Amino acid sequence: MNLARRTAALAATAVLCTAAGPAVSVAAAADSPSPKAPAGLPSALHGTKDPTYDGVWRQSLALLAQDAAGVVPAGKSVDWLAGQQCASGGFAAYRADATEKCDTKTTVDSNSTAAAVQALAALGGHSAQVEKAAGWLKSVQNQDGGWGYAPGGPSDANSTSVVIGALAASGRKPEGVKSQQGKSPYDALLGFQLGCDAKTGEASQDGKGAAAQGERGAFAYQPDKKGALAANADATVAAALAGQGKGLLVEPVSKGTDEKTEPLDCGGSAKPDVRRAAAGASAYVADLLEKDSHLTALAPGATDPAPDYANTAEAVIALAAGGHREAAEAPLKWLEKNAEAWSKDNPAGLATLVLAAHAAGSDPRDFGGTDLVSALNATGPKPESAEPAQDAAGQQAQSEDDGTPAVWWIIGVGLVAGIGIGFLLSSRKKK
Repeated sequence: MNLARRTAALAATAVLCTAAGPAVSVAAAADSPSPKAPAGLPSALHGTKDPTYDGVWRQSLALLAQDAAGVVPAGKSVDWLAGQQCASGGFAAYRADATEKCDTKTTVDSNSTAAAVQALAALGGHSAQVEKAAGWLKSVQNQDGGWGYAPGGPSDANSTSVVIGALAASGRKPEGVKSQQGKSPYDALLGFQLGCDAKTGEASQDGKGAAAQGERGAFAYQPDKKGALAANADATVAAALAGQGKGLLVEPVSKGTDEKTEPLDCGGSAKPDVRRAAAGASAYVADLLEKDSHLTALAPGATDPAPDYANTAEAVIALAAGGHREAAEAPLKWLEKNAEAWSKDNPAGLATLVLAAHAAGSDPRDFGGTDLVSALNATGPKPESAEPAQDAAGQQAQSEDDGTPAVWWIIGVGLVAGIGIGFLLSSRKKK
């Protein structure tokens, strides 16, 4: 999730969200060579901007999105990500020299670790690294069941949410990962939601992306010093996805299905269970998107809010995960028309758009006329295979129910009898 982080992660957010210029066109992206990284940056890394605050995050999203699109990433890109792991199991935002052992000065964090887990679990073949990272996340779980950005820091909705996605990706049930006090990640997450005693009315955003009214169902990033909760759009999007026990890789919405968003159910207990909480968060997000089809944020030093492309894309993923196809359609169309400048040479941005299109059942290779997959591939080393699996008729292989690419290993090459045209039946299988 290209989740906007607070505290130590604010610098990373700035790196992820400031790219400008037109996106690579379908033809240009396909023919463009992989960019050369500035001196000192590893050639295996996606993107050429300073990776100090987001190297592992953007690499994880890039690999996750390539996998979702049926691309086999470059081996050295995957090896670079796996090699960033410390012996403890945790990941730092970026380690320039991964051959040096991590020590007490190495600032490992929950967000980078959780993103790496989601990517490595999806790619397969890295069960040892995934297990070690998940074990580290469990070891730094707070007593309330949640996580902060840094080990020992107070829990926040965004960090807790991305870790929930990692736990699910690693094959764990988040509700079963409990602190010494018996608290699960969902217990912590529910503590950030504005419940049935919150304000009601028309949802709207202020300059910080928070709601001024209609706060019921929204999530706060963290309680303030007095313990009060303030609705925050970014935290709500993150919680809407995590409350469903899902990470950033969401299987496409089935065609012909559409679950209507419903406000937070206040007919029963004041504290809903996590599924009801996620549904309420999705309804809140859908209300925020109703007016302009996108979310906004106030950048540091700015006086006016600007479109928040990353969080809008994440909102599409969260809504699609809940089966809210119609609610996800308008923000996805808005991104198709407006996200080109933001996503140029921005691997995390391109990856988030690919994941949003994938989740909503759209084609990331024709995203408002842009081939997002080729543009993403062009930000890093040449993939092992850049095309999705093809069947014998030359069509992208799809599952019967939802149109997702089938996954197999390369199984051979054959000749069509009497014609002499060879068809490469290629794909892969996740381990």
